[in-house]
Amino acid sequence: MGKIETIRGGVVSAAGFRAAGVPAAIKYQGRRDVALIVADAPCAAAAVFTTNQVAAAPVVYDREIVKGGRVQAILANSGCANACTGAEGMRDAKVSALATAGELGIDPAHVLVASTGVIGRRLPLDRLLAGMRKAKKTLGRTAAHGLAAERAVMTTDTRPKQACVRTTVGGRRVTVGGMCKGSGMIEPNMATMLGFITTDCAITPAMLRRALKLAIAKSFNRVVVDGDESTNDSVFLLASGKAGNAPITRGGADFEAFRAALEAVCISLAKQMAADGEGATKFVTVTVRGAKSEKDAARAARAVAKSPLAKTSWFGKDPNWGRVLAAAGYSGADVDDMRAEVYYDGVWAFRRGETADEAQLKKLAKVLKKKAFEVVVDLRLGKGESSVYTCDFSLDYVHINADYTT
Repeated sequence: MGKIETIRGGVVSAAGFRAAGVPAAIKYQGRRDVALIVADAPCAAAAVFTTNQVAAAPVVYDREIVKGGRVQAILANSGCANACTGAEGMRDAKVSALATAGELGIDPAHVLVASTGVIGRRLPLDRLLAGMRKAKKTLGRTAAHGLAAERAVMTTDTRPKQACVRTTVGGRRVTVGGMCKGSGMIEPNMATMLGFITTDCAITPAMLRRALKLAIAKSFNRVVVDGDESTNDSVFLLASGKAGNAPITRGGADFEAFRAALEAVCISLAKQMAADGEGATKFVTVTVRGAKSEKDAARAARAVAKSPLAKTSWFGKDPNWGRVLAAAGYSGADVDDMRAEVYYDGVWAFRRGETADEAQLKKLAKVLKKKAFEVVVDLRLGKGESSVYTCDFSLDYVHINADYTT
């Protein structure tokens, strides 16, 4: 397997892609809110979407498009989710895709659309299409173009989220780069989050889908900010094939090299998303080990990661291990509190019925002052292990979401 090199870059770092991000007054004046990602030619494509039964119009539309396995452009907007908008919303998604295809001179069956923002409001279609035409005129391949596209899909995000790596596949240098947005309403379950990933690797749509599914299981499906699964969650992956490697058509060394690079990008983006949770002051990795199975470990880790009581204790720098253990206990995983142990960055808080004394609490207090730490629950029942990336709950989380639509 080739060595993975982390480099600065994003969605236009791989050969064969251009991007742009422009303001179109979708919700706010003067703010970038329309992004366009365009490939030089139709690409192998894969995507994964929310499992929420209340799915936004773009999700419903895109599910059909990606079945064809080929995509050349993605039009995305922030400021309006185009969710719960009925037949009109579906029409708006289709019209925006058709208009984008016409403007670019490409097959409408090769255009995806994505939206994020407030649920229940119609897209201002005239402004979106004007933004799309403006974006087309500013498409480019530089880092600045990629960053502009990223900023255009941000909502309550406080900073851009980009990642890029290079590796060797079949003797050729392959690049995988991407961007994502997501800060609140996050519990990807596939996968408000949107992810856009590009690569110049030559690979079939079927193998691309397989690689994305595996990568998401280790990354976006292990992020929890608040436990709310969005109506719009989507992750898109396009492969231009311009690296010149022999096309990947089956499993093997080349597929594993590509999969590892894709996973590295997805994990980086997932961690950045958790660290930028709405109002977050701390990035927390929750690891459950010693479970009877990996499934049990994942259940317990996810329960701890989205427990409001545990998350507020982290904000308050309070080593309240009882909240952590209680969340593991109600997760559905097998838990025996007389065997379990809880650690914060390797400092024990609870060990098989023994609770931290005053001296131990002082050590724990130092850990909880850090901006990033790991909470480990060792169930001591087996070999199952799983990690979830999350953050604390601060006062700002409440303020941000209390007036989101007003």
